[in-house]
Amino acid sequence: MLNFGRNTGLIAALAAAGLMLGSVGHAKAPTTAPAAATAQGVTVTDPKTATPAPAAPEAVNPLLADNGGPAMAIDPKIGQPVDGWIDVQEQVTPTGKRAAWMHDSILVPVITVISIFVLGLLVWVVIRYRRAANPIPSKTSHNTTIEVIWTLAPVIILVGIAVPSIGLLQAQYKPAPSNAITLKAIGNQWYWSYQYPDNGGFEITANMLKEKGTTAPGERARTDADGPPLLATDNRIVLPVGVPIKLLTTSADVIHAWAMPAFWIKLDAVPGKINETSFTIQKPGVYFGQCSELCGSRHGYMPITVVAVEKPVFDQWVVAKGGTVKGAAPAAAAPEATPAAATFNTTATAPAAAPSDK
Repeated sequence: MLNFGRNTGLIAALAAAGLMLGSVGHAKAPTTAPAAATAQGVTVTDPKTATPAPAAPEAVNPLLADNGGPAMAIDPKIGQPVDGWIDVQEQVTPTGKRAAWMHDSILVPVITVISIFVLGLLVWVVIRYRRAANPIPSKTSHNTTIEVIWTLAPVIILVGIAVPSIGLLQAQYKPAPSNAITLKAIGNQWYWSYQYPDNGGFEITANMLKEKGTTAPGERARTDADGPPLLATDNRIVLPVGVPIKLLTTSADVIHAWAMPAFWIKLDAVPGKINETSFTIQKPGVYFGQCSELCGSRHGYMPITVVAVEKPVFDQWVVAKGGTVKGAAPAAAAPEATPAAATFNTTATAPAAAPSDK
């Protein structure tokens, strides 16, 4: 039998020492798990305490800007109406330059000469055959020479105009070559939608940009960088420079007309019918047009904006829009994956034998 009275002091001393050691061990214990532990020179991160790396910001493609196309400075004197200008717009297509030459070198001189000649005749008749200068009127009823002149002169003038005009008409509707890029313009009340059949068939829609103070929530207002009032669109049509363009027009409702003065293009868009013409843009830039066929109450709010860029930039824009480059070789098909169940290693070594206890 133990003598508790004799061992009471010893038991109390042992209990106090145990409490002290327990408190010291508890103070040294970490309150949280370490973020990383090092074993054999490799740092292992605890998934419970690891901080996820911030996601890299998504790159913004400059070809998918608000204006829907590559950045291009607008020349205020090209591709749009110019205040005080009395001639046709500067032409940037071969057909347009030919038409401008005919207008400036043939039509205007002929019209000017005829107008001056008729005005001179009127002045001469008024002065020469007034009552005071000609009290006894002439009774001449026929003059063969004059009749021959006023019959042959108009014929010669019309033939002189017809020869270049027929050639110009043929050039306007000459079929596009095989390497042409097709643009299909569809008129709607009251906006334009466009398709690129040769580039994967993607479609974009172009609406007129409203002025500040007239936009609805979520709409973007026009700025000077977009173009003139009533001519700027939220999406621009992008076309390559130096490549023939085959333009197809049709309509979803009423008759519209796709008109671009700098290209010398005005082609009706008729429901249920496809009209065709072709042109080649020779100068990069931003060009503005509009619907030129009375199509309803908002006929004046159907603008057209075309950005003409170099062919490589056009190809980049097409790819950015999800299309394909015409004539490009198709991407190679990825090899089919081998089923996991059928994959095995014929040269695998046998597992190492367990160490012997001997």
